[in-house]
Amino acid sequence: MQPITDLPRRLLLLAAGVAGTVGVISAAAASHAGESRNLSAIATICLAHGPALLALCGAGLDRSLLRIAGYLLAAGTLIFSADLGIREWLGHGAFPGAAPLGGAGMIFGWVLVAIGALFSRQ
Repeated sequence: MQPITDLPRRLLLLAAGVAGTVGVISAAAASHAGESRNLSAIATICLAHGPALLALCGAGLDRSLLRIAGYLLAAGTLIFSADLGIREWLGHGAFPGAAPLGGAGMIFGWVLVAIGALFSRQ
């Protein structure tokens, strides 16, 4: 196995690993915490976006559109999940508008994935 030397791929692979880890931990915690809505949402978002980020790592990140899509998905997932986690454990959000900002990042990331598919040269 060759090491991944491309920084954009490494960052997205890191984000995929973190999202997957947080997703599994959140799913387990939700099942033991009396069905916490926040923990369930974190698990759903992370377990949906972690594999997507992993797939983007192998989908030709040399095209800047997919690279930007991956970064938006990763940042949106991080911000959204962090805001819900902070709400769960501290009783307040990370900052005003954090969840909508993270959600918008994920939405626009998926839109860019779709646009990237339409304009792919492969």
